[in-house]
Amino acid sequence: MGEFFEERYRNILFASWQHFSLVAQCLILATIISVVIAVLVYRNKALSGIANSISAIGLTVPSFALIGLLIVPFGFGVGPAVIVVTFFAALPILRNAIVGLNNIEPSIVESARGIGMSRFKTLVSVELPIAWPVILTGVRVSAQMVMGVAAVVSYALGPGLGGFIFQGLSRLGGANALESVVTGVVGVVILALILDLILLGIGRLTTPRGIRV
Repeated sequence: MGEFFEERYRNILFASWQHFSLVAQCLILATIISVVIAVLVYRNKALSGIANSISAIGLTVPSFALIGLLIVPFGFGVGPAVIVVTFFAALPILRNAIVGLNNIEPSIVESARGIGMSRFKTLVSVELPIAWPVILTGVRVSAQMVMGVAAVVSYALGPGLGGFIFQGLSRLGGANALESVVTGVVGVVILALILDLILLGIGRLTTPRGIRV
């Protein structure tokens, strides 16, 4: 195993960076999309219910099936990988964003409006900061989930450590097959831990001190 890593450590590090970058960028995109949708629907029970249903049903879609559908219009490469990872990342974040915004005490919003804040300023200065810890929990859940999804999307020749896993599986029983699979799996786990620590730090820096748990 040590010899395998030593011979390929540059490729492993590059694939790790690609994997981490793909997940991080898709996570940012998914957070923006989810929060915007949540802001648009959370005051309407019917729309909130639809959004939550889509979030729940979406998680049941096999990532391989979605990749297969996207290969036809988008081909192989980064495009399908970004779409699949962003799609799955958005689902838990959307659910948590709706829950976080709905759980804010109405009296807090009324007080903000009572001192002259506009609807938009109340949302940005009061509601979103209060809901942020719940939203961030969804982001952390998504990060752990899509770190594995990002490995699966390598089936569509996307970037990342999944290439080592699929290469090893394709020649299982041959030379370095097990080492290749282990490298990919362990790498994904390590990246997931690193990203979670980063998100914990972001939470400490961005959560108002008065509402920290």
